[in-house]
Amino acid sequence: MSGSSRPSGRRPAGEHEVKGLAFRDDPGDRDEEEEGGAPPPSPVAAGPRVGWRKLTFLPVVLIAVLLATWLWYRQADLDALSQNALGNGQVTKALWQHVQLTVISTFFVLIIAIPLGILLTRKAFRKATPFAMAFANMGQATPAIGLLALLVIWLGIGRRAALIGIIIYAVLPVLSNTIAGLKANDPTLLEAARGIGMSPLGVLTRVELPLAVPLILAGVRTALVLNVGTATLATFGGGGGLGVLITTGITSQRMPVLVLGSILTVALALLVDWLASLAELLLRPRGLEVGT
Repeated sequence: MSGSSRPSGRRPAGEHEVKGLAFRDDPGDRDEEEEGGAPPPSPVAAGPRVGWRKLTFLPVVLIAVLLATWLWYRQADLDALSQNALGNGQVTKALWQHVQLTVISTFFVLIIAIPLGILLTRKAFRKATPFAMAFANMGQATPAIGLLALLVIWLGIGRRAALIGIIIYAVLPVLSNTIAGLKANDPTLLEAARGIGMSPLGVLTRVELPLAVPLILAGVRTALVLNVGTATLATFGGGGGLGVLITTGITSQRMPVLVLGSILTVALALLVDWLASLAELLLRPRGLEVGT
């Protein structure tokens, strides 16, 4: 038999012929083919967004502070004026009024600042952005007590003047963060969304706003804390709130009244900030957590 003759029979597994030459597949490749390819890497399980320390630390501290304040208040020697200021449900009434002022003013800040921020980032209204921002800056640059006094002169004494003053004072952080968040979006992502056939409303609601959520929520958190602090001044316009206890304690020089009003205001501000921080973590889109 000549040397050019080929052996007959079945070729070994993995061997094939190319242009008369025998080749054999790499054993590693053949093993992967036999096993159906390399297994995909297992996804890393996403951890909880909110840890137990975040959930428990501040509430425990606030409960301890409020409990210590209550024990001190129980053993404090109160005269008739202090008892009149703190008795008959006056503390609960002032606290409830303060919560109402904060919630109502924040609601109106959100329905004013977020839609306005969206509108000012649209092409047709971008030229109006400097004027709107200048107006919002004027509202916060004006001293809160002076702004409230002007509103009382214009609208009269009552909760309406206090609410308008708080709203004007807190619009800036939400408005500026909404504009900044929408402007920070990657133009290539927006162009890709338009390229796959999304409508302008779809691009806004499904791409732009979700990407801007962290900055918007940071502005809302700032506005909430501002509203709690500014609401203490509502007492000067007849709006009630914990500012009533603080001013009564100062004017009458009654330390228990002043301390109780101040501690409740600080505790409410810290509680609101904690709740807003939880909202930031829970409402943040999952896709934005990669690499953080």
